[in-house]
Amino acid sequence: VEDGVAVKRRGGGGKKGVKHAPSSSGLSAAGDYSGSSWEAVFIQALTMTFLAEWGDRSQIATIALAAAKDPLGVTIGGCIGHSICTGMAVVGGRMLASRISEKTVAFYGGLVFLAFGIHSVFFEE
Repeated sequence: VEDGVAVKRRGGGGKKGVKHAPSSSGLSAAGDYSGSSWEAVFIQALTMTFLAEWGDRSQIATIALAAAKDPLGVTIGGCIGHSICTGMAVVGGRMLASRISEKTVAFYGGLVFLAFGIHSVFFEE
């Protein structure tokens, strides 16, 4: 066991697998994604992005654009545009995570969310 992670050998190919050992506090390392396979991360990102984007304004705009223009061009352009935007978010998030703690980001993100909520209650008609 090294730093709370047990390394085991899989039979046959000699490949190393990562198995999370329980922490000293008795809690599992479920939130630790350092040992996650790329497939698990892929499925999580795909599901999260699909559910977050379903029915948002960019999808409605894409539907309207596809109704008026060539659907193949809209599909390819939308995929490339979304890929660039997501790529920038990944790089920016990685850079931000190396400088600011996740707790700080969650705190200030919550404050901004509350500010928008208060603004919409008092200043929107």
